[in-house]
Order: sequence, then structure tokens, then C-alpha cells
Amino acid sequence: MIDEKLNKTYEDILINELIVARGCTEPISLALSSAKLIEIKKEIPLHIEAYISGNIIKNVQGVIIPRTNNHKGVIPSLLVGLLIGDTSYNLDILSKFNEDKISKLDELVSKNIINVNLAKSCKNLYIKLEATYLDNDKVTIIIEDFHNNFTLIKHNEDIIYSKHDLIKKKKEEYNLLNVNDIFEFANSNDLTRIKPYLERQVEYNFEIAKEGIKNKYGSMIGKIILDHSNENVKEIAKAYTSAASDARMAGCNLPVVIISGSGNQGLTTSVPLIVYAKHFNISHEKLLRSLVLSDLIALEEKKDIGRLSAFCGAISAGIASSSAIAYMLENNLEAIKHTIINGLALASGIICDGAKASCAGKIALALESGLLGYYMYKNNSNIHAGDGIIKETCDETIKSVGRLAKKGMKQTDKEILNIMIDK
Repeated sequence: MIDEKLNKTYEDILINELIVARGCTEPISLALSSAKLIEIKKEIPLHIEAYISGNIIKNVQGVIIPRTNNHKGVIPSLLVGLLIGDTSYNLDILSKFNEDKISKLDELVSKNIINVNLAKSCKNLYIKLEATYLDNDKVTIIIEDFHNNFTLIKHNEDIIYSKHDLIKKKKEEYNLLNVNDIFEFANSNDLTRIKPYLERQVEYNFEIAKEGIKNKYGSMIGKIILDHSNENVKEIAKAYTSAASDARMAGCNLPVVIISGSGNQGLTTSVPLIVYAKHFNISHEKLLRSLVLSDLIALEEKKDIGRLSAFCGAISAGIASSSAIAYMLENNLEAIKHTIINGLALASGIICDGAKASCAGKIALALESGLLGYYMYKNNSNIHAGDGIIKETCDETIKSVGRLAKKGMKQTDKEILNIMIDK
């Protein structure tokens, strides 16, 4: 049984992470930043100099912004935010964009009021807007580290808002995540505070999965996997999760509950569990407890990597989801640990080259590796310390992968961006 303070910390982490978002979170973050300009100045700027980190840029190039008639990219994302002008919906801000604004969006695109620059900041998630107005007023907005984390709002030389301590506080909290305590928390928490957030994750994320299976979105990877599934539960889980990503990347207007700032990761930590629970007649409470474990393991995997990186976040989520399936079916800590270790040994190193239709395929690969890791455990065929980057314990192995993703793949991230912009 974990102590009361740690129990509350884990609850707080889940409540803060399980946010509703509509569309890909990088276009959303851009829209949120520009919407704040309207809240401050109440008018469309004459000009905006935008300084955007490479990881934001690569994640907005290939995804459709919901409700915009297939617009995509940095500039349309920022213009959508100007037309909404309301940040109160947080990462569900795109639900405020109506079809009657599309003509205005097209008009603003043609005016070329935004100049996009690659930010020199070393942060992987960074947005800075410098807006100029008719009366030579200037408004500056900065979002960094988290998709909805405003750290500076400035009108001319007057600082309206400034915050710089969130990342340190979050790091202290997230450093408390470890597999043993997550397992105990999943088993012992009474779910009262966190149940509404988990219920919403189940409802919203499976709804978009069904939508992705029902209709034609993107590369239709989920539908293709389902067509060849032969009613195998593992393949059905991969199909529904991939189909959810297919729909989301193609601009489906349904909301998703995210984890680690990512809709695809939120889908991957949840949809496979729902499929397995239905197949094996698992109780609803056990499904929710499995989801707790899945979400928190994914966050432990990402705590050293960060929100955005060259390392595909679906891998972390896929391994976490597979370990939660092991928990769901066996409630065995060793099964969870070996699923994580085996899965990370098989899948670590898959790159993130932006949000796009093929993310669904990477989700399928992540789940394949994670579930293979579980079946390896079932057959007493585990990967052990000294095999590549695998360490003595599960938590040490997670940290090892985090180091690889954050430090080892830093140059890889630069080259990915250079390739994407033909530099």
C-alpha cells in the first residue's frame, strides 16, 4: 500500500494529464497561443513573427485541422486561433471553430500576415508570437514545455503574466513514478477522484476508434489490419487503436483524451485495453485499474524523454498498454515488468518524423512489440540485463531508453527536420 501523499500525487498527475483535445495537439497549441492574442488585444494583428520549435513544425505539416476544410500547417493553425479568440476551452479549443469561419480563414491565409521562424530555443516544445498592431502596440506570447503552458504574456513592455517554475515542479512529481508503486496504486486506489477522467478516456477514445473503423480516414491502416485479423484479439486491438489514429490525423472532429500531451498516446494506452476487456469479459473496475497502470507507466517512460522528441511516443504508449494487458489478465508484477523490458528491447529507436497518417502504423508496431514482450514472458523467454541497453531492473531500463531518446537521438531530431524541409 502506497502512502497517502504519493497516492494523491499520482491522482493529481492523472487528473492533470487526462485532458480532452480535438485534433492533433501541436496545431491545437498553436491555435491556443494565437487565441490569447485576441483575448489581450481584441483585434487581428497586422503582422505576427512566429518562432516555433522544430518538433512543433514537424507535427503540424501532415495533419488536418478539424472543421477547416482540410487546412494543415503552422500558419492555418495560428489563424484558426485568431478567429476563435477564446482559450477557455483549453486543448479542446478547436471545438469552437465553426464552418462559417472557413471563408474568413481562407481570406486570412491569402493576406500573409504571419512569418514563421525556426526557434533557436533548445526546448522541443516552444512557441513564441510577437504580434504588431495598427497603433504600433505589440503583444508577445510564449508557450513552452507543455502544450497549454503559457509562460509569458506581455503587452508592449508591461508583463501581464509570467511563469517559469512549472517544469521543475512537474519533474519532481514525475520522478516519483516507478513500476512498483504504480502497480500498488492501480490495485489499491479507491478510484473516487480519478474515475470520471478514466471513464471519459474510455468513452471518447473508443468512440473515435469505432469511427475510424466505420469510415475511410487517412491510410485506413486500422481497417486493413481488421480485414486480416481473423478475429484474433491482438490484431483487433491493433486495428481499433490504429483506426482511431487514422481518424484523428485526418481531421475527425471527435474529441480524444490525451496522455503526455498526445492524443495518439492517449489512444494507445486505452483502446487496446478496452478491446481486451470486451474479449475476455473483464470487469469494468478491472478495466479502469488497468487503464490507471497503462497511463502511469506511459508517463514514467516519457518523463526523461519529454513531450516531443525524435523518439516515437507511440512506442512508450504501446509498451505501457501491453504491460497493462498483462496486469489485466494476470495481476502479476513480474509479468508487467518483463512485458515492459521485453517490449522496450524490441521497439526502442523508432523515430518520430511528425504527426501524419502513418502514425497509425507505428501504433500497430508498438502494440505488436509490446504484446510480443508479454507473450515472451508467458513462454519464459525474457530479455535480460546486458542485452543491448537493457538494465537490471524495469525502472532502470525505462531510464536507459529515456537517455537514448533525449540525448542520443538529439542529432537524429535535427536531421529529421532537415530532411522534412529539404535542407
